Amino acid sequence: MSISEERVAMISGASRGIGAALAKELAAKGWRLSLGMRRPEMPDWADATRVGVFAYDAADTDASDRWAEETLRTFGRIDAVVANAGIMIAKTVIEADDADMDELLDINVKAPRRLAKSAWNALSVSGRGRIVIIASLSGKRVKSAKSGLYAVSKFAAVALAHALRHTGFDLGIRATAICPGFVATDMARSVTTRADDDMTDPRDLARIISMLIDLPNEASVAEFAINCQLEESF
Repeated sequence: MSISEERVAMISGASRGIGAALAKELAAKGWRLSLGMRRPEMPDWADATRVGVFAYDAADTDASDRWAEETLRTFGRIDAVVANAGIMIAKTVIEADDADMDELLDINVKAPRRLAKSAWNALSVSGRGRIVIIASLSGKRVKSAKSGLYAVSKFAAVALAHALRHTGFDLGIRATAICPGFVATDMARSVTTRADDDMTDPRDLARIISMLIDLPNEASVAEFAINCQLEESF
């Protein structure tokens, strides 16, 4: 692949759900894509001259550095990072043990921080670098006891987005926490009987994220909440 001046986005968890929908949306908008997957496989819609697939496991503490380096070798720049890979453990904070808590924090908080750090210098060179943390409405409120443990990690993920925004603001880096409720993905289907048509479509989230990372530096959005159902505050 040749290096060009077209913008490049790294998307973790890009093989399905929100990540896959976002990849397709950004490709249609002219972005070049570096897709991180545990089992790399080129999407059937992708142009292999504009899309690269790379091995990325959020649990591997060295994976983000390798992926960012491979992205720079392939495309020559990084303009946006979307930390989408995440896990859910449906336990109360009392049922859970330390291993459960450690796993949630490792994947949902530490891995996005490492990814942002690995791409930081390239994002700074861009002058309008963008970081998106796929958090959750569980990062804004605790809906139930069984979602409580997950919520602890997602509250931290929202705080991470704010911390990155403050750290990179003078460098032109803008960070946003995306906070959806139920989205029609495998994760949501594992914890609700709600029909797909009654949940947010991943393609709608993709359109929102595309809009947000395309905004100028002077239109910084710190958080974006979206819901498929009526709640008091969301």
